[in-house]
Amino acid sequence: MILRHTFTPPNNTRMGHLCGPMDSHIRTVEAALQVTIAHRFEQFKIDGPKAKAQQALEVLQALYEMAQRPIPEETVQLMLAGDTALSIAPDGAMALSTRRADLRARTTNQGAYLENIATHDITFGIGPAGTGKTYLAVACAVDALERSAVQRIVLTR
Repeated sequence: MILRHTFTPPNNTRMGHLCGPMDSHIRTVEAALQVTIAHRFEQFKIDGPKAKAQQALEVLQALYEMAQRPIPEETVQLMLAGDTALSIAPDGAMALSTRRADLRARTTNQGAYLENIATHDITFGIGPAGTGKTYLAVACAVDALERSAVQRIVLTR
């Protein structure tokens, strides 16, 4: 099945961030989902089995939403691995789904902190008291434990 999609409004900077350096993000999606993606400017054509093509389109749309700045390769891989805990809120901030509610960064620094937790094995959080460092770290750890992404949590001080 062939899906066609045009990203609007056209924005060359966002398209560059979406595709990645030398189309690396597009190639990663193609390899992971066994589809073929052709694009010209803001128009994309995805060829493959219906379910896989639809999933590729959803990944591309999510990447376009967060493409206001360069997207790390790890983020693309997390999205393809089905890491649904991390999503992008309408205001562009990272959000974390929990049992009680969706937890989202309230500041740009908290957003950067959540993104670093998601894309790095070890993240050190330093800063003044009351800024949410421990709360966000524990929420991410518990979520990873519930999703079976980790087997145990080690708390240190």
